[in-house]
Amino acid sequence: MSKPVASEEWFQVAEEFEASGLTQKEFSVRRGVRLSTLQSWVYRRRRQRSSRAGPVRLLPVEVASTTQASAAMLEVVLPGGARLRFSPGTDVGYVARLLTALGR
Repeated sequence: MSKPVASEEWFQVAEEFEASGLTQKEFSVRRGVRLSTLQSWVYRRRRQRSSRAGPVRLLPVEVASTTQASAAMLEVVLPGGARLRFSPGTDVGYVARLLTALGR
């Protein structure tokens, strides 16, 4: 199979990898490209895509009171309906980074 030469072709290969469900190693072997090259272009495509994501949207938050403040948990409901619960004292920065990663 011929190897891509232009950046547009490599972005297409990176998109094919993303849709393949394969590991990067499996995909590179099947496609006949160097693993490090594939990794580099997948990284570039993801960076380019995230830079076009636009501004961060803030979502409404509902704070429910509890009878036992010490047992209160932080719960985040994702758009798909999944619920993430964090114990009291969980680092809010960690939660924010996790939500950012899940949003990709």
